[in-house]
Amino acid sequence: MNTLKITKATLSDIAKLQDIGRKTFSETFAEVNSEENMAKYLEESFATEKLTSELKNKSSYFYLAEIDEKVIGYLKLNTGEAQTENQDKNALEIERIYVAKEFHGKNIGQELYAEALKTAKELNASYIWLGVWEKNFRAVSFYTKNGFVQFDTHIFRLGDDEQTDFMMKKVLS
Repeated sequence: MNTLKITKATLSDIAKLQDIGRKTFSETFAEVNSEENMAKYLEESFATEKLTSELKNKSSYFYLAEIDEKVIGYLKLNTGEAQTENQDKNALEIERIYVAKEFHGKNIGQELYAEALKTAKELNASYIWLGVWEKNFRAVSFYTKNGFVQFDTHIFRLGDDEQTDFMMKKVLS
C-alpha cells in the first residue's frame, strides 16, 4: 500500500466529501436500513449547501484520507457550538470517522483517530466524545480499544427509524 496522506478539507473538496461520505455510510449501514431512509439521509447529510455551511464553520474540522490521490476515508470533528449534543466548551466531538470498506483493517481509521487526538491536543480539549450506533459492533470495538467508555445513550434518527447510539468519551490527560 502506498503512503497515506491526511489533509484538512476545504470548500474545494465538497465533491470528494460527498462521494466518500455517501459511499462509506452506504457500505456501513445500507444492509440494515430501508432504502428510503438511507436515500433521505444521504441526500440531506451530504447536500452541497449543508457541507458548505459545515466547512465554513470555524468550530468544525474535516480531514480527508487519501492514497494515490484517491479519497479512501474521512474524519469530521466539532467543538463549541458545532457539537451535535450540548457538551463542554473544552470537549472535542468526533462526529464521523469513516473508511472505505476495501481499506478496513489497514490502520486507516487509527490514523484518522490520531489526527483527532492531535487536534484535541492543539485545542486543549479535556476530553473527546462521540455517538456510535449500538449495533455498529466494529466501531464500538474500535473506540473501546482506544480507551473510550460509554457514559450515556441518545437517539439517532435515520429517516423514520429511531436508533440508539452509545455516547462514549475519553478523558485526555
